[in-house]
Amino acid sequence: MSDIAQSPSSGRNLIEAYGDGGFTIAGNKIIGSLLVFPSSISAWTVQRPEDITLDSLAEVFGQDPAVELLLVGCGLEQTPPPADLRHALSAAGLVADFMNTGAACRTFNVLLAEDRRVAAALIAVP
Repeated sequence: MSDIAQSPSSGRNLIEAYGDGGFTIAGNKIIGSLLVFPSSISAWTVQRPEDITLDSLAEVFGQDPAVELLLVGCGLEQTPPPADLRHALSAAGLVADFMNTGAACRTFNVLLAEDRRVAAALIAVP
């Protein structure tokens, strides 16, 4: 499992580590892909970048306050989204950044520390 630099605990979902098929968030090891929000976590059924759809991201759109930036961790490699998905996310008013899962975890923590309205859709890595 890869460790990520930790920030002081603030009652938020800091991603402390990733790998071995899951994540450690706020001291809890969670197996599988996840949708991570500043104060909640949900299982995410996506296993591969090609499985990412607007429907698989539906929970992101129901957040209050609204998410302003979505980080998508595509696994071990950065995978650009299909044009139709990028356009649909943009039309919904959501800025989405697709990157590898490790980069998404680190970026999520930085943006969370800046009190940004961020969410991360993370595909678990081995």
